[in-house]
Amino acid sequence: MQTLLPTHDVVLLGIGHTNAHILRMWKMHPIADARLTCISNYSIATYSGMLPGALAGQYRPEQMEIDLVRLCASVGTGAPAAARLIVDTVTGLDVDRQEVMFGNRASIRFDVLSIGIGSVPTRAGVESLDDTVLAIKPMQTFLQRLEERLRLVHQRHPERPLRIAIVGAGAGGVEIALCLPNRIRKTLGEIAFELSIVNGRDEVTSGATAKTSLKARRALAARGVRLVLGRRAVRIADGIISLDDGQQVDADLVLWATSAVAPALLERFDLPKDGQGFLLTHATLRSTRDVPVFAVGDTGTIENSLTPKAGVYAVRQGMVLWENIQRTLRGQPLEEYRPQRNFLKLFNTGDGRAIGEYKGLSFHTRWAWRLKNAIDTKFMAKYQNYAIMPMAANPAWEDAAVQMRCAGCGGKVGGSVLSKVLARLDIPSNENVLLGLEAPDDAAIIRAPEGRPMTVTVDFFAAPLDDPYVVGRIAALNSASDVFALGAQPFAALASATIPVGKPRQQEQLLYEVLAGGLHEFRQMGATLVGGHTIEGPQLTVGFTMLASQGPGAPLTKAGLRVGDRLILTKPLGTGVLLAAHMQARCEARWMDTLLPTMLLSNQPAAQLVNGFDILGLTDVTGFGLAGHLLEMLRASNASAELLLDQIPLLAGVGELVSEGIESTLGPANRAVEANIRVTERQRRDSRYASLFDPQTSGGLLLGVRESQVDAVLSRLAELSDVPAAVIGDVVESVDREPSIKIARGEGPEVRSQKPEARSQKSEISDD
Repeated sequence: MQTLLPTHDVVLLGIGHTNAHILRMWKMHPIADARLTCISNYSIATYSGMLPGALAGQYRPEQMEIDLVRLCASVGTGAPAAARLIVDTVTGLDVDRQEVMFGNRASIRFDVLSIGIGSVPTRAGVESLDDTVLAIKPMQTFLQRLEERLRLVHQRHPERPLRIAIVGAGAGGVEIALCLPNRIRKTLGEIAFELSIVNGRDEVTSGATAKTSLKARRALAARGVRLVLGRRAVRIADGIISLDDGQQVDADLVLWATSAVAPALLERFDLPKDGQGFLLTHATLRSTRDVPVFAVGDTGTIENSLTPKAGVYAVRQGMVLWENIQRTLRGQPLEEYRPQRNFLKLFNTGDGRAIGEYKGLSFHTRWAWRLKNAIDTKFMAKYQNYAIMPMAANPAWEDAAVQMRCAGCGGKVGGSVLSKVLARLDIPSNENVLLGLEAPDDAAIIRAPEGRPMTVTVDFFAAPLDDPYVVGRIAALNSASDVFALGAQPFAALASATIPVGKPRQQEQLLYEVLAGGLHEFRQMGATLVGGHTIEGPQLTVGFTMLASQGPGAPLTKAGLRVGDRLILTKPLGTGVLLAAHMQARCEARWMDTLLPTMLLSNQPAAQLVNGFDILGLTDVTGFGLAGHLLEMLRASNASAELLLDQIPLLAGVGELVSEGIESTLGPANRAVEANIRVTERQRRDSRYASLFDPQTSGGLLLGVRESQVDAVLSRLAELSDVPAAVIGDVVESVDREPSIKIARGEGPEVRSQKPEARSQKSEISDD
């Protein structure tokens, strides 16, 4: 059965409480003929209700996290069930064209958009803030940033108590003050510290009853927290908080937990807003402008409503939003959201108790903490189930999919689709292209630069990820890697793409994103797109034919290895294992956060090192794995190699996944070269040994470097990227006529691409 492109696109901007409910419901009951796209600033979403508990050490950090990479992957593969995740910076909306705009990638279209990017703490009335201030948001990195800052300020002033102030005494600020002591002791041990709260109002836990506020005050007093109430911070500099009445509060570290205001990003949206800058909606949660845009959680304000900004409302909005998304696609009247009048409030006090309030009752007990813990863990369990849902049969899709499609030239993607895509692309010019896509014809006309020999290669693959723009970037880098390894300079490319069957609008958008991603990389390498071919097929496949000019010297080949060369690998191994795990929703977000930057790292700068160093042998490590490509070099060079198994760098998560039996489908075939590998049974069980056969998508380069230049080459590679290169072995004489690889043990630790706790890039989105 052919895969059809969905007709409708539902987009979630920010994955907070409300939009997370949509993702969960989509997993259980996907909307027919529609695709879900989730846009987030981070590859994980953090549940704010459990942050105080994580501070207090009652939860591991991962217990308050939703792994969006795994959750989206678990929705299922193929239309209509699939959900894709885009982790990137949103810069605006084109409401009329119904497009979400990004700073560094192609825009995407929507038929329904739900915006839930939350709120940010206000800084109104504060004339300046210095680096003493640590914001709570983004919560995804708060614990890590807090521990780093605590260690830093303690190192600066080890002789006196650590002074910490919290600006803001709402529920969040109070919970942080009560739970923070446990984190300080865990990070720094039993040191002396002082805690203060500064609040512009004369109360704490605003919105709670007087009895609840009194209990919060007593809990703070019991922890020795100093309260400075009714005074606003107007300036923070040099370890001093200056207040509006002239008072000063000393602070080595200031945690910012003030009341909520609209994120700056909302200012760029051409949508009606309330007086505070939040998006104005009807009771249906849909924008008061007649467009299919919803604003939920803190992001939206229902007109003529006095509902405060609170996460409990965002959770309840999820059910109404789910219904109204479906009604919007069906053209039916929308359902109204009615906020609950009473709800349970529970504040974690960090000591195994919680302060609670419900319908005028107030309490501070251990059973209140147990209740809060039960509610929170049950809530998170709904979103931490990453088992892949079986796809339900959809007769409407099946009937459409089995319709006879023409083959041969009749299977090409329509000309109108191609012309619209080309009109949207910004294709760079190149002096060596005499006839290209500025005046498309049946073929391009090019000339070889300066009469030099041309290098030509072609490469393509089935899309390994669900983001067409990123797939286009990876395909361009993967295709160009072969010419980089030969010391050639790309100047033109032709695209080959198979596009799933679908309506012209959806095919246009898919092809546009793919080619825009490819062009992003071609610009960096000094090349342009001159043509190509697109055809309809069962799944997205992408590739490029690269045209490159050779330099003035002799072309580099695989035959240049010399006995005594040290082997340097410029990228860690494991892309095949991680991509295989991703298909099973088993690739964790933190692993994906290291995988993508590695695959999107161009080999061009590393390949150009041959111009400054005595490097004669190199190749790129791709589909046949490190062992397969190294043996190609050894046969061509009439040499053998000794690999230091402990020095083989692996991407984060690869060792764990290999031990669980996960590998690429090409992995077993790549083991055909094992007859040329000398290895002990103990070494064979090492995850690094298995990685030798792992097919690499956009893998690194393997260089043969003279011993005297190894340090200089490694230093230069470190300047070129944050992905560390590694010396993995030596070129030696062949004992027999047939080249071989001997596996040996090294002395160093495993090299990884980034720290495991690294997160994806920050954007302007702040999830609610």
